[in-house]
Amino acid sequence: MVGDASSGSGLLQRISAFQDTTQYRELNWAGSFEDYLGIVREKPEVTRNAYQRLYDMIIAHGTEEYVDNKKKLVRYNFFKDEANLGENAIFGLDIPLMRLVHVLKAAAQGYGPERRVILLHGPVGSSKSTIARLLKQGIEEYSRTRDGALYSFDWVHLAGTGLAGQDVDTFPSPMNEEPLRLIPEEWREKAFADLGLGNERFLVKVKGDVDPASRFIFKQLLLRYEGDWAQVVHNHVRVRRLILSEKDRVGIGTFQPKDEKNQDSTELTGDINYRKIAEYGSDSDPRAFNFDGEFNIANRGIVEFIEMLKLDVAFLYDLLGASQEHRIKPKKFAQTDIDEVIIGHTNEAEYKKLLNNEFMEALRDRTIKIDIPYITKVSEETRIYQKSFGPAKVRHKHVAPHTLEVAAMWAVLTRLEDANKPNLNLVQKMKLYDGKSLPGYTQDTVKELRKATKREGLDGISPRYVQDKISNALVNDVGEGTINPFMVLNELEKGLRHHSLITNEEQRKRFLESIALVKREYEEIVKNEVQRAISADEDAIARLCGNYIDNLKAFTLRERVKNRYTGQDEEPDERLMRSIEEKIDIPDQRKDDFRREIMNFIGALAVDGRKFDWQTNERLRRALELKLFEDQKDSIKLKTLVSSVVDKETQEKIDVIKTRLIRNFGYNEVSATDVLNYVASIFARGDAKGT
Repeated sequence: MVGDASSGSGLLQRISAFQDTTQYRELNWAGSFEDYLGIVREKPEVTRNAYQRLYDMIIAHGTEEYVDNKKKLVRYNFFKDEANLGENAIFGLDIPLMRLVHVLKAAAQGYGPERRVILLHGPVGSSKSTIARLLKQGIEEYSRTRDGALYSFDWVHLAGTGLAGQDVDTFPSPMNEEPLRLIPEEWREKAFADLGLGNERFLVKVKGDVDPASRFIFKQLLLRYEGDWAQVVHNHVRVRRLILSEKDRVGIGTFQPKDEKNQDSTELTGDINYRKIAEYGSDSDPRAFNFDGEFNIANRGIVEFIEMLKLDVAFLYDLLGASQEHRIKPKKFAQTDIDEVIIGHTNEAEYKKLLNNEFMEALRDRTIKIDIPYITKVSEETRIYQKSFGPAKVRHKHVAPHTLEVAAMWAVLTRLEDANKPNLNLVQKMKLYDGKSLPGYTQDTVKELRKATKREGLDGISPRYVQDKISNALVNDVGEGTINPFMVLNELEKGLRHHSLITNEEQRKRFLESIALVKREYEEIVKNEVQRAISADEDAIARLCGNYIDNLKAFTLRERVKNRYTGQDEEPDERLMRSIEEKIDIPDQRKDDFRREIMNFIGALAVDGRKFDWQTNERLRRALELKLFEDQKDSIKLKTLVSSVVDKETQEKIDVIKTRLIRNFGYNEVSATDVLNYVASIFARGDAKGT
């Protein structure tokens, strides 16, 4: 049955309204060679080579500078993948990404790396393929913008010339080449100078010749026009905007090793089209050749080699020429110029084979290896799991606070090497790496720790394993709609019995010990939170802090302090100050150091124009909270929670604490009850400080 035309038309118009016709016309621009010269004169950047375009694409997204352990670092916003809402965002790898971008910058400026294969090397699941995928997606999107525009050409008006087959009028450039390559190399540079192509920001340089098919057509047309180059390009060349697309196999290639019996090098450099041999009469006629290998179609863009070192030796020879000479050798044709970024990635095992294979020396010499390790910062590792298991993704279950954090802690602990300092354990090292401050350790300590490591981040547990176990916990029926840290830790522990990447029992034992370390650390975290919930009277903490600081100033300046209640000048209250300082284990012989530290901290804030309050200094905040908890804990007997009988007054106080846990720390009713019961059991054992 045919629907109502006007109704259908209205629906089509509503859909059509979403189209940006202006953008469509821009992306599908076509014009003469002379029109293109005008574009180049106005914007010479359209002639950038592949490395220049890729580097500019990354920089176009902006950068952020920050200091980490006295080291100035740059964060490239491109790798946040904000255009796709962070779907492929890279976390915690700013230093490896800086190395990668520096290589691309040097290649863009022609300093040598453009003649190398960029090899991302690291353990499984360390974001190597994600980085390559981001670069491919990024250059694809960049080609659709005005700043990232690039152009190629078609041979047109060929009907009747016999150059493109019977009744065929158009022959697109098989490798989407730069139109300026049609200017012969011997007078190309003079032509650029005469036409004023380029400016102080960008000097137009176009190297190389067109592909064999275009070269054949070009030569035949020159014969037809008795060598008149202007007539050839005016009558038979149409320049068009080029949009890179992995799906359409334009400017972006991906090569993955397969079974050796079902694969040959033509997948990289193209193959003969046997159906066209009859039309053109010879298998050596370039028009009878499909320039559709990955090197061919990736021209002007980027080609990714997945598990590159698993390639057969025959492929590696093609790779050497493509990187060093920027040329490939299609079957039965001369070497063909290419312009593309070659990036590969491989895991540890395959790279070790490369090092041990003397026949691969040439490849090693033409490779720039960039290590992509696992993350060693808990906060950055946590962001990976938040992306997959945050509130936006997990709607049907409540993920209790610290669930993803403890999973990240364990993953990071498996990747760290033992500290080379006698009094520093692995958990403390983990905290220092994550930017936490510990007494007696400085930023210089962290730099020393990192320098002393050999393979830190190249071994350990992959984020994929952790994600799989979090998924298992989410689909289990236990937990009353909530998953908590212990459920995830139990899944992680169970999975270690059959983990395929654990190579020996000693490694398995170490990973199990790390789970025990994380459980102890989580115990401290939740004790802290419950204590803060009990002592969550901010006004009381502020008063206690003010009292402490008044006495601290008087002590430091050797003055007397005025009693707020009696108005009398008195000696600083040593008993009060020590009762607070002891809560964070400041020994009596180090109290003067701690007090000077706090005064210096307050002074530094004042210099920066900032005001000090009880939350400003992490150690003092913790001491004040513990002191207030100590003063208030007797008003609520948490130990009674493990009893089956709780009186009404205690229950009301427990409900207040639950409410604070829900409001201030992100728990729900079930997880708040669980964590209170857990901490109550600790108190019942007498493990909590001050009980």
